[in-house]
Amino acid sequence: MTKWLLHNRSRRMLTLCLLLGYAATVTSQTLVERLGYPKNAILLIVNNDDAGMCHAANTGTIKGLQEGLISSSTIMFTCPWATEIVDFAKTHPDKDFGVHLTLTSEWKHYKWGPVAPIDRVRSLVDSNGYFWKGVQEVYQHGNAEQAYEEGKAQIEKALSYGLPITHIDSHMGTFQLDPAYFEQYARLAKTFNLPLRMASQSTLEKYGQGGMREKCIQLGLVFPDYLIYEELQNYGEVEDFWVNIIDNLKPGVTELYLHASELTPELEAITGTARKRADELKAFTESSKIREALARKNIQLISYRPLLELQRASNP
Repeated sequence: MTKWLLHNRSRRMLTLCLLLGYAATVTSQTLVERLGYPKNAILLIVNNDDAGMCHAANTGTIKGLQEGLISSSTIMFTCPWATEIVDFAKTHPDKDFGVHLTLTSEWKHYKWGPVAPIDRVRSLVDSNGYFWKGVQEVYQHGNAEQAYEEGKAQIEKALSYGLPITHIDSHMGTFQLDPAYFEQYARLAKTFNLPLRMASQSTLEKYGQGGMREKCIQLGLVFPDYLIYEELQNYGEVEDFWVNIIDNLKPGVTELYLHASELTPELEAITGTARKRADELKAFTESSKIREALARKNIQLISYRPLLELQRASNP
């Protein structure tokens, strides 16, 4: 009996040591190394947000994926044009799409509401049944648990179409700028075993969430090392701005995100940022300067799919 107990205890200790050794290996390796690249590699994800928002967003996304440098996109399943981009995604399985988790409806004349039944997410909508206009209104009126239910419904809707979803992110950052909502964001990523967009450490600290990166690592979640997005005041600066960003990328995995769309009367009627969105599309489909900057730094474009495969291999 004593011999059996000692043997069993030894087996448990060996298993524990192996697990600890695996964890140490994961934490000692950079993300690019875990993805199979040299430590000094610079990998770039160019994600186009707001697919499904309107027809112009869809045609811009498709053009960027097929002709340009956009490597992944996220779909707003709360919006009526989502089905159009879903049809494209289903017939182009080599293109990677995630879910753009949405809790706000910011435009004056073009509104949307929840995927979940309203009686289950009542705190997330106004008197007309639309999402609140701004992020702070969500935090003022909303309930984080109901936000989880709505996020879950949006992901389940994506999966109901048979799409192989590769990641999640958050429209207007609503799921990331408040600790209670970030908890639900990480919970969604864990529930569906999906990588997630991660705000920079300085942004997380600004909103009192300096420990969230480490917490997500402990949950087994995978996310890029860096996130870049800036609101430009001068539309003519778009190309030069991104060239400068690319020239200063560090080794690791960086995500930069766009709202690239085609310039149409529809888009101009929806948003005052229509021209900026069109400029982003032009820059990331036609700009030789941006392509030269990528080549000069030997930057490799990737999508979220390798991050998904890494996460699921580590957490089957």
